[in-house]
Amino acid sequence: MSDFALDVVQQVLNGFLFGSSYALIGIGFTMIFGVMEKLNLAFGVTGLAGAYTALWVFRVTQAPFAVVFLAAVVSAGLIGLVIEYTCFRWMPRDYPLAPLMATMGMLFFVEEIIVHSTHGRPQAFPAPLGTAMMDLGPWLLRGDLGFRFLVSLVVMALLWALVYKTRLGLATRAVSQQPVAAQLCGIGLRRVNAAVFVITGMVGGVAGALIGSAVGNLSPLLSLALTVKGLVTAVLGGLGSIPGAIVAGLVLGVVEYEALYFFGIGYRDMVTYLLLFVFLIFRPGGLFGRGQGA
Repeated sequence: MSDFALDVVQQVLNGFLFGSSYALIGIGFTMIFGVMEKLNLAFGVTGLAGAYTALWVFRVTQAPFAVVFLAAVVSAGLIGLVIEYTCFRWMPRDYPLAPLMATMGMLFFVEEIIVHSTHGRPQAFPAPLGTAMMDLGPWLLRGDLGFRFLVSLVVMALLWALVYKTRLGLATRAVSQQPVAAQLCGIGLRRVNAAVFVITGMVGGVAGALIGSAVGNLSPLLSLALTVKGLVTAVLGGLGSIPGAIVAGLVLGVVEYEALYFFGIGYRDMVTYLLLFVFLIFRPGGLFGRGQGA
C-alpha cells in the first residue's frame, strides 16, 4: 500500500475515533428536540461548564481523573436542570421562539462567567493517557482518541438501555411521539422534560471532559465550536434521531480529518458547512429523519 493510501486510512481512523465526541454532542441536541421539538442552544456550553467545574475540583483536591470525570458529568447534569427550569419550564407555549432566545442568552451568560473566571485564558486540563500511541500494523492509534471512543461507546450503550429498557425511557418515547396521549396516561411532562435535561447535560459533561483531556486544555472559545458542531451533527443525522446523531457524528469526524489532510486546517470547517448545505438541499430531514422511511 502506498504512503498516500496509508495516510488516507490513518485519517479515516482518527476521524472515526474523534467523531464519537461529536456523536455525544449531537445526541444531546437531538434528544431535547425529540422530546420537546425545541432547540437548546445552551447545550454545548453546558458540557463546557461541566468540564470547567471538574477542573476546579481537580485543582482544589488533586483528585484522580476518574473523580474529575465524575465531577464534570454530575455538574453538567445539574446545569442542564437549571437550563430547563429557567429557559423552558416557564416560557409561554404559544411563543416557540422564547426558549430559543432564552437558551441563546444562557449560552452567552455562561460563556461570560467562564471568561471572567479565567480571564479568557486557556486552562490546562488533566489528560490520563497523555500522548500514548499504539501500533496497528502500518497505522498508529492515539491513546486519547481510543479512550474517548471507548467511553463514548459505553455512554451510548447506557443511553440505549435507558431509552429502551426503563420506564423513564418508555415515558420519554411516549412524550416524544404523543405528548397529549402521554399526559392522559398519567405521564408528567415536566418530570420527563427535567429528566431529559439532566441526562443530556450529563452526556454533555462526558463530551466536555473527553475533549478537554484530548486537547489538553479548556478555552471559552470551545463553547461556540461545541454548539455549532453539535447542531450540524444533529441536523445531518436527523433531528430527533439518536442513531442518526451517532452515525452523523462519526461521519463528520472522518470528513473533518480528511479535509484537514487534503486541504489544511483553514478549510476544515468550510468542508463541514458545505456538507451541511448539501444535506439541507438534497436531504433536509437528515440521514434518519422522520418521514424518510427510517
